[in-house]
Formats: sequence, structure tokens, C-alpha cells
Amino acid sequence: MASAVCCHALYFYNLRGDVLLERRYRDDVDRDIADLFRTQILNDKDAAASQGPVRTLGSCTFLYLRHADVYVLCITRNNTNVMMAFKFMSSLVELFKGYFEGEFNEKSIKDNFVLMYELLDEAMDHGYPQLTDPAILKSLITQKGFKGDVVEMALDLVGKRKKEEPAANATLQVTGAVSWRREGLQYKKNELYLDIIEQVNVLISSTGTVLRSDVAGKMIMKCYLSDMPELRLGLNDAAQDATFHQCVNLGTYEANKVVTFVPPDGEFELMRYRCQDDINLPFKVLPTISDQGRTRLECNVTVKSLFSSKLQSASVVVLVPVPDNTSKAKILVTAGKAKYDATKKALVWKISKFQGEAEHSLRAEVQIMASTRGEVKLWTRPPIAMQFQVPGFSASGLRVAYLQILERKMGSGYKVERYVRKKVQSGDYLTRT
Repeated sequence: MASAVCCHALYFYNLRGDVLLERRYRDDVDRDIADLFRTQILNDKDAAASQGPVRTLGSCTFLYLRHADVYVLCITRNNTNVMMAFKFMSSLVELFKGYFEGEFNEKSIKDNFVLMYELLDEAMDHGYPQLTDPAILKSLITQKGFKGDVVEMALDLVGKRKKEEPAANATLQVTGAVSWRREGLQYKKNELYLDIIEQVNVLISSTGTVLRSDVAGKMIMKCYLSDMPELRLGLNDAAQDATFHQCVNLGTYEANKVVTFVPPDGEFELMRYRCQDDINLPFKVLPTISDQGRTRLECNVTVKSLFSSKLQSASVVVLVPVPDNTSKAKILVTAGKAKYDATKKALVWKISKFQGEAEHSLRAEVQIMASTRGEVKLWTRPPIAMQFQVPGFSASGLRVAYLQILERKMGSGYKVERYVRKKVQSGDYLTRT
């Protein structure tokens, strides 16, 4: 069974295989073992390309990734969780970029090796990851990265440049679970926006049978709240395969389907989910396409909206495929505009506003160029595709039962303007003809 990440040593190489920096967390890895990475992995290009970024040589496993002109190498002797190890190395790269003004390369390592040792000591203890959040570490290690500009360095040394204000109560942020939010935030007006955005994918047969359907959804929250509030979001059981932002208390959700969290400030993605059962489709397409000889095709397409008449879909586009050798098309529609687009090999029907519980139709006579060689090329009849957005509609049936905001200091005097909005949009919305 794979254990939590246990890294015996970290090495940083340039593209030539020279060691730029090393940090050994345990005594059972020496420089000779690290040299195997250069001689048997980096120098063996064919093996590196075919075997991937995880190699076991003897009793040691080498896990590595490349960023710019630097290789980051993790050496372990344990049955390590590989995905967690790569996540840690990727987080290290982002941490260094946060200190080195967005850069992490051979030059930045040479210019900042002392700072990197400090960061590596905080990020890992005895081979186990501890802390890689730049927001917290910048409140503990306030030294900035050096990019080689003498004037910049002199200004920092004499204190004429204002340092970034450290996050309030750094000890609380390190030991607690709120690294994503600092204390002391104040707004004149507390506002909270929750947007539920769903993408519906469906494949429908020519007879109207749903062959495949699913909904991929996400919740985007914009949070402009003072102090340190706790939010409680009650949901029904529609969401499946849910993944959450790190601020969410997973135990409370698993037990009661209540999303409990202290939100980050500003905009963030609260959760993602997927649904495959009991999908509410916003549109139904009824196609009838028939060949009228070798040079003519007749298309009749009816689109029905299945959502409430109180709602309205915007920017609806229906793509009706036609043969590659189409020359022209005569089209009549009951709403919107339609034309033949040779680049898309389809009749493009656009409806700016489609009311709920409504029905619109397209009728077209398509002229096809006859083959000069007398050969009839079979037309595969691709499915009709739809593009749309329906504000206020939920395809998954996910429902927000309540959204509570608790602030311990102010209690009932904590006033918030809250808004919950939902929208469904098309993914692969296909109907066979």
C-alpha cells in the first residue's frame, strides 16, 4: 500500500545534469545515488522518453519533472504515493515562482539558493510535506527573491521600499485551516454571489430516445464579506462525484449534505459535480431528412423548448449538417435566421431569443452537385448540434435549500446581500438524423 509522500532527498539539476541545489532529509541517500539520475536517466534519452518520469534503480525510486531549464528530482526508498509526490513538486515550483517574481529557472536558483534552503526547510520536515502555500510562507519568510538588479537589492536593504503587509496572525494561519483567508477584512456592504453553471451533454437517436446524457456542473462564488464568517450551504442529493475547494469541511458534507466553509475573499470555485441520472433536457430536436434523388436533399427540423414559459434561452444556434458537395440551399424558418455555411458544411440556424414551452421549425431544400465520375459517395449523416444558454434552468435538478451566513462577533447584526443564480449551457448536445 502506498504511503504518504516520504522524500529522502530533493535535487535540482540543469539540462546538462549539473546539480544546482540539493536538500537531503534522510541520511540513507548520498551524492553517488543522485549521480545515477544523470548517468542512467538524463543521458539515456530513449529510455527517458519511453519509461516516463518514474524510474526505479536498485532500492531507490526517482520521480522527476521538468520546468523551464530545471529538473526537479525526488528520491525515495519507500512505496511512495506517486501522485502526491508530483503534486508536492509542482507546488514547490509554484512556491518558488511566487518568491522569484514568476520565474523559476537555473539563474533564479543560483541567485537565491540561500532563500531556497529556507523555503525547503519549511516546506518539508524529515521527508514529509508540511507547507507550500506562498501566502502563509510570505508572512513567515519575508525575504524577497533576487533577480540580479543591484539597485533593486540596495533599495530593499536600506528599507526604502515598503514591504508587503504580512497576513495578520501568521501563527493562526499556519496551525489552523484558513490559509485561504486573512483576518481583518472589512467591506462597507457585505455581498455574496453564488452562480451555479451546468453544461449538459446528450446524444439522442433519430426517434427521440436518449442514448447518453450527463451534466457537468460547477459553483462559482464571489465573496465580499467582512471579518471571518462561516457559510452553510444546504443542497439536495442531485450532485454526484462532487469535488470541493480546500475550504470546505468534507465530514459535514458527507454526513448531512451541508457544505460548511469559511470562504476565501473574492471569486473562487466552490465545487464541481457531475450528474448522470434524471437529466432535465432543455430542448428536443425532431429531424426529418430525406434524399430526393441524387442532387436534392430535403430537411425538416423542429426544435421544442422543454423549460418553463417564464424562462428564455439566449443565443440559440442549430447546426444541421449537409453533404460536402452541397452547392446551395433554400431555407425557410419560423424564427431567427438561417443560411448555408460551406466552411461548416451545415445549415446554420440562429435564434436570438427562444421562449420556454415554444416550438420553431426549419425547412430547407438542399441542392447537391452531381458527381462527374459517376461515383456516389456515401454521406455519413453527422448528428445535428445545438448551442445555447438558459438562465434560471437546472438540468441536474440540483437545488439550494438554504444559504446561511454566521459571524460570531456580530451575530444577528451581520447583514449580507446574497444572490443565487443558475444557468445551463450546451456541451455536446447532439441529435442523430
